Order: sequence, then C-alpha cells, then structure tokens
Amino acid sequence: MKLAYLAVAALTLAGCATTSTETATAPVAPVTVHSAEAYERDRQAILAMQGEYAVTFDFREMVPIAEGYELAEPKLTPAREVVVVVEDTGDFIMLQHLLIAGEGDNPFIVKHWRQDWRYEPATVLAFRGFDDWTVEDVAAADRAGAWSQTVYQVDDSPRYAAVAPWTHDADGNATWEPPVSWRPLPRRDDTTRDDYDVIAAVNRHTVTSWGWIHEQDNSKLALEDGVAHELVREVGVNTYRNTDLSNGQAALDYWDATHEYWALVRARFEALETDGTRRFHIEDDAEGTLLYGPVLEAGQRVLFGLSDAETAFEDAATYLDSQITIIE
Repeated sequence: MKLAYLAVAALTLAGCATTSTETATAPVAPVTVHSAEAYERDRQAILAMQGEYAVTFDFREMVPIAEGYELAEPKLTPAREVVVVVEDTGDFIMLQHLLIAGEGDNPFIVKHWRQDWRYEPATVLAFRGFDDWTVEDVAAADRAGAWSQTVYQVDDSPRYAAVAPWTHDADGNATWEPPVSWRPLPRRDDTTRDDYDVIAAVNRHTVTSWGWIHEQDNSKLALEDGVAHELVREVGVNTYRNTDLSNGQAALDYWDATHEYWALVRARFEALETDGTRRFHIEDDAEGTLLYGPVLEAGQRVLFGLSDAETAFEDAATYLDSQITIIE
C-alpha cells in the first residue's frame, strides 16, 4: 500500500471607490470604501470555487531569457477534482482540493492543494528561497478591502501567498490578481531539475459562470550570492470546468474519514504563522520522502481504519518536528 500510494501521488501530483474633495486650504486624502455588498460579492466568488471539476493543468515555458536556454517540453495533465469548503467564518474561507485518480466506483483519492482566503489580513507569508519563510506585516493601505490567498501543499506545508482585492465585471466574472510573489519549485520540476531555485509568479484567479481559471505568469530564477538570475518565463493555465463526476462521492468519503487527522496537521503549520514566529525553515527533498510521503502515509492509515487521528498525527509529528526549524 505504501509504495502504491506514493507512486500514484507522485504521478498525479477591487471593489472599492475613492472620493476626493478640494477645499481652499488643502485637498482631502482619498478614502477607500469597501461596502458590505462588495465584501459579500468577494466571498461568493471565493465560495464559487467549490464543487466537482474536470481539470486541465497546462504549463508551457514560452520565453527563454538566459543565453543558450532550451525550452522544456510543455506539461499538459488532465485531472478530476472535488473542492470542499472546510471552514467559512465570514472573513476567512478554507477550500480543500481532493484529486481523484483512477476510474470506477473505488478510485484512489489524493489530498491535493489547499487555499485559504482571509479578508484584510494583518500578515502574509513570504517565501525567501532555499526553504526559508518569513511572516510579513501587510500595510494598512494594501489590506484595505483586499483578501490574502495562502496556498498549501498536499502535506499542508506552505506553498505561496499574496494579497489583492477582487474585481468584478458587468458580466458577473470575478478576478483576483496580486503582485509578484515567490514560491518554491513545483514538484514537477523539483523532482527533475536543479538549475533554478525559485519561481517569481503572478497568481491570477478568474471565476466564471462555467467554472474558474487559475493562471500563473512564472519566472524561473536561479539565486546566486543574493542575486536573482532569470532563466525562462512560463505560462500556466489551470482550467476548472463544472462537471458532475460519477465518482465524486469517493472524495467526500475520503475527507469524512480523514479530516480530523488533517486538522491536526494544519494546526502544526498554522502555529508558525500565529505564535509570533517571524522566520522559519521547512526542509524536504524533491521526492517528498522527508515530509510529504510520511505525512500522507499516516493519513492513509486513518482512512483504512488502521489508526485513529491522534495516533496517526503523533507519528506524522515526528517528521514535522524534525523538518521544521524556527529561525526567529
């Protein structure tokens, strides 16, 4: 079961307005307004990303920057996912992606990525390269009327984060597009490449009537003595089309069986963002054998009734604690 699980997992793996009034002495500073109606419109755009989807992951290196760089082959992967709302407290929404591998009534379920949305966040995570992370304060002007999206990997370790407002067009489409932020190598490259160290990305979400699109404008950077050298620019378009999946219930059954375990795992990482830590390091190897593999394996034992959530987490915590280092 262990080898089969790891093999499958590896393969599948703003609404605002400003007003200004001029007086005889000095202009009045612009005032940012985000109404209750605009806030709820943002929330509904985020919640619309739940559901059952036929997915296409499409990544293509497009623009070579470094002299002599040869573009990698495009990577196009079809998939099926169920996205569930784990938590909704109003100004915080947690969405968990569950990947369905295999056909028939008994498919293999992989806990996939997770996205957390927080309204007007005080802090946001920032990747610094070489497995280092910092907790950064968000300026009042940047968080007013805006949402942070923090994305987590399959083992619930952080992947990337940014802050931006949602915009809504006349046709009912909603888009969230933050400034550039850094992220670690995706597993598709981390397992095969060692020529770059970080991706600088613009992470864009657009929610439509038929589903949603996750676009990425990626620059692959090699870091040397504190200097970033751009190798190539990549475009990623992940398309989520609303679909009635014949075996979507299997994903919900998986989550029902394992959600208590994953809540314990999440809490271990969430502490790094909320207990006053400002900088931390999470070590792993490209194959995920130090963290990704053991944490998912423990979840499988809960799924098959071989362990309860607390006991499985105690096993997983051994790996988590050995790979997490608090720097300051």
